[in-house]
Amino acid sequence: MTDPQLVLTERVQQALANAFGAEYADADPLIRPSQFADFQANVAMSLGKRLRRAPREVAEAISAQMSDFPGTVEVSGPGFLNITLDSSWIAGEAGRMLADPRAGVGQSTPPQRIVIDYSAPNAAKEMHVGHLRTTIVGDAMARTLEHLGHTVIRQNHLGDWGTPFGMLIEHLLDIGEDAAVAQLEAGASTEYYQAARAKFEGDETFKTRSRVRVTTLQSGDPETMRLWHVFMEATIRYFNKLYDMLGVTLTDADIAGESMYNPMLEKTCDDLQAMGVAVISEGALCLFPPGFTGSDDKPLPLIIRKSDGGYGYASTDMAAIRYRVDDLKADRILYVVGADQALHFRMVFAAAEQAGWLPDTVSAEHIQIGMMLGKDGKRFKTRSGASVKLMDLLHEAVDRATAAIDDRGYDETTKAEIAHGVGMGAVKYADLSVSHDSEYVFDFDRMLGFTGNTGPYMQYATARIRSIFRRGEIEAAAVTGPILLGEEAERALALHLLSFGSVVEQVGSLIEPHRLCAYLFEIASLFSTFYEQCPVLKEGVDAETRASRLALCALTLRVIETGLDLLGVPVPDRM
Repeated sequence: MTDPQLVLTERVQQALANAFGAEYADADPLIRPSQFADFQANVAMSLGKRLRRAPREVAEAISAQMSDFPGTVEVSGPGFLNITLDSSWIAGEAGRMLADPRAGVGQSTPPQRIVIDYSAPNAAKEMHVGHLRTTIVGDAMARTLEHLGHTVIRQNHLGDWGTPFGMLIEHLLDIGEDAAVAQLEAGASTEYYQAARAKFEGDETFKTRSRVRVTTLQSGDPETMRLWHVFMEATIRYFNKLYDMLGVTLTDADIAGESMYNPMLEKTCDDLQAMGVAVISEGALCLFPPGFTGSDDKPLPLIIRKSDGGYGYASTDMAAIRYRVDDLKADRILYVVGADQALHFRMVFAAAEQAGWLPDTVSAEHIQIGMMLGKDGKRFKTRSGASVKLMDLLHEAVDRATAAIDDRGYDETTKAEIAHGVGMGAVKYADLSVSHDSEYVFDFDRMLGFTGNTGPYMQYATARIRSIFRRGEIEAAAVTGPILLGEEAERALALHLLSFGSVVEQVGSLIEPHRLCAYLFEIASLFSTFYEQCPVLKEGVDAETRASRLALCALTLRVIETGLDLLGVPVPDRM
């Protein structure tokens, strides 16, 4: 099972070598889908100048070398190659894809160890919508890369350390452990933080206690550490409720918060200073990676130890990158973090390269996450201007999904299951269907729609295919074909299905899950046309045609279900 576009690329490159010499075999054939044929190759237009020959003459020479091709090649206009594949070849490849348990998705060679840093909420504050995209995109990529055969190491870089924890622990003591745990487990961490902050700013005694508590926390005082664990465990239990609701694959074992790197920070700074990479500047220990300047055209510092001896994000990130390379043995490190941190990560990566901690054999990439906007085009917030709590948003998605299916006659249990799947699927798919580095407008009405490129539309497509097999009392997994392509709608669907493996591979390579969404939507749209034009179970359809169309249905179902699973989008049995 091979993507037709890849097959054509190899065939045209072979024809180039045969026609003009081996030095032309690596030229890009510039193959694109075409309205005049299955594909069009435009290489002759660019190669004409290089060969000093007319593009049409070049195209005719290429065409002459493709006589054994399973299809037709026609020269058009000034030198375009219009390529149409034989339907029998498409049918044969689709049949092999149906028989393949992986539906044409290969496994990357060699496999890599890939660290993905994603989600990363702040333990001192409620998870809000700003954490939604980093969590969803990171999890989709973890699933996809694992499916491609890589070893994926999830890292949930919690904000769980630092000076605010002095006042948070003191507030815990003031209100009592039980009350604090109940509040944190209920998701009221923002209110908890605000109450602690108000006391810190208005009560000098509390402020003094908080500062002393920071010192005892940093020194590892056993009782302070116990209280910190009480706070963190309650907070993590609440985070896990959100992760469970979203259906993401993060677990407690994936937590690698700022506290984990705290014991490494002194050595990190000492080692960088000893090798001469870090220097004292205005009392702070700084790195000056080359190529970064401020508005005053002076070198821009990356501060790894403040003038007061404290550490910041750069300190932790430098320690983390060394740990991930040296201890986790990463080949590739993906940081799924907001786009506003782009300069920070460019400087961290450059500094790590300068220190020799990020060798050429390891790739570090910032997967930039764009901002979520409201319908007014501004940052998505509540009417009062506060950040929207993620749990509130997810509950609203389920409530709206419940209302959308309320009249379909399901019992309460079934309705609740479907509504949860539709609500979570709508939120996740809406996010993943746009480029991760772009801003997008959060609009419940659009994302819960059953038309267009939405989660519910994709889920409905799978439910409709399943209904065919239920009506026929047939197990989709037992269908074998063979596939025959007599109608154009059958052919168009089968041809597009063959690209599934290469699309998944592209998504893993480029870290662009929106490509998979676009592909799955096209498959669902082509299936809709097939469904309308090509009866499957209708009386009068002969057995051979029926078997073929059932096979196309089964393959389409497997591709969409697999694709949605890689994205982390649930697929309800019924809609």
